[in-house]
Amino acid sequence: MISPDNTVLMNAPFRGIDKIGEVYFVGIGGIGMSAIARFFHAKGVKVSGYDKTATVLTKELEASGIAVHYEEKPELIPKVVDLVVYTPAIPKEHKELVFYQQHGYKVVKRSDVLQIISESSFNICIAGTHGKTTITTMVAHLLRDTGFGCNAFLGGISVNYGTNFWSHERNVCVIEADEYDRSFLKLSPDVAIITAMDADHLDIYGTAASMEQAFIDFSKRVKPGGMLVRKFGLERGKELSADTHLTYSLQNESADVYATNIRMMNGSYEFDVMMKDNMLDNVRLNMGGMHNVENAIAAITVASFLGIDNEKIKSAVENFRGVKRRFEYIIKNDRLVFIDDYAHHPEELKALINGAKTLFSGKKCTVIFQPHLFSRTKDHAGGFAEVLDMADEVILLPIYPARELPVEGVNSEMILAGMKSAYKKVMDKNEILDWVRRDFSKTVNTDFGEVLITAGAGDIDTLIEPIKEILKAV
Repeated sequence: MISPDNTVLMNAPFRGIDKIGEVYFVGIGGIGMSAIARFFHAKGVKVSGYDKTATVLTKELEASGIAVHYEEKPELIPKVVDLVVYTPAIPKEHKELVFYQQHGYKVVKRSDVLQIISESSFNICIAGTHGKTTITTMVAHLLRDTGFGCNAFLGGISVNYGTNFWSHERNVCVIEADEYDRSFLKLSPDVAIITAMDADHLDIYGTAASMEQAFIDFSKRVKPGGMLVRKFGLERGKELSADTHLTYSLQNESADVYATNIRMMNGSYEFDVMMKDNMLDNVRLNMGGMHNVENAIAAITVASFLGIDNEKIKSAVENFRGVKRRFEYIIKNDRLVFIDDYAHHPEELKALINGAKTLFSGKKCTVIFQPHLFSRTKDHAGGFAEVLDMADEVILLPIYPARELPVEGVNSEMILAGMKSAYKKVMDKNEILDWVRRDFSKTVNTDFGEVLITAGAGDIDTLIEPIKEILKAV
């Protein structure tokens, strides 16, 4: 349970940005960058920024009164700003970034701003190579829905609220703690969650051991008297430290918090949550995927630690509608289930496919997957191949490069070559739409129906609406 000192902190005035009047963002359309832009805008700071292309996010920022331009031109940028924020995804030679750096402006990374924002607040920080966006959104939703209140900095779009940020007068921040570029080591959590420490971002860390060490270092940043909640069974979990240290699990009774009596009902779950000094019965989660039951357990653990009433927590969990692109139902009926997900690591794909096949065991499962980054594909080609073999049919898009240049010999065919399934192919976006129209749509009305999954962290999301429109006409 939170201490009286923490209660005082939660209700103290928010500090940290008092002297900032105008901020410029280089790469404002990123999911993390746009959340911080919205934070400053909500506090009355003048905000503007650049991004490479117009997106739904940038258009929403513009509609809220934030100026955004899409040409890399120093003559378009404001010359009187107190702070310039950039994302590591922006190239170092970006003309606007270089201008600010060479002319003496205060230029900082997104992670530095989160550090500034959270220095004087009570912070709940969610880290991990999988599940952190969903759990962050769940925690923030639980605090908002129950009336506890928080400022939320999310790495995805909450379906309940249609945004990745909201503000509250209470001095509490719920923050998605990003391990990329070691950003999360700038945060000081009062409560921290660590979901997974699987090898990823090896272009940054070099080795799996180095990445695991970063999570251990993150756990050491939990403030005195704070709480760490970690997934039970992490390989180096016992090296993680905090004054209060709890473990959570889907069903392992050796964990401090776990679920029991799980029931599946039409894509939803009911379950009981067992804790050492508390129990919630008949919790209902209207979100697919058994891994999301486990995610909910972590979020419930935090809400219970904060002293929120059990019935309020249960009501909030039932009201939770999920996160855009996290096991998101695009179409769901007796004939067809179309799910979209951000999964871009073998473990995430495994949870996604396993969840869909368990919930809809009688239906054929087809996965359209877009690999993300040449480095990640090179490091995990075998793992992707093994997991994708769980599906009945697989279509791969070419690799989405993001911040990387092509690597000779690294392509989607690497994954295809490692798969045992005979039902696999590589297609571009136009070929996929033709295939949905010409072939897939004809199988939807079979006796058992179909499950179609689109997955990936690149621009595969641009296929969702076109595929949906084709299938709605079937």
